[in-house]
Amino acid sequence: MPRKPNYRFERSQRDKNKAQKKAARLEAKALKSDARKAARDGGDTDEADPEN
Repeated sequence: MPRKPNYRFERSQRDKNKAQKKAARLEAKALKSDARKAARDGGDTDEADPEN
């Protein structure tokens, strides 16, 4: 005999998984952006220093 579906619980689990995935993507995006900014800022300081 099949189990009785619990739609509210299943929906909450999907929403929870979706929120976790979204948070992971935002964190990865922020880390990538910070790395890009650091590389860009690091590169600009070498070019802006005419003594070296």
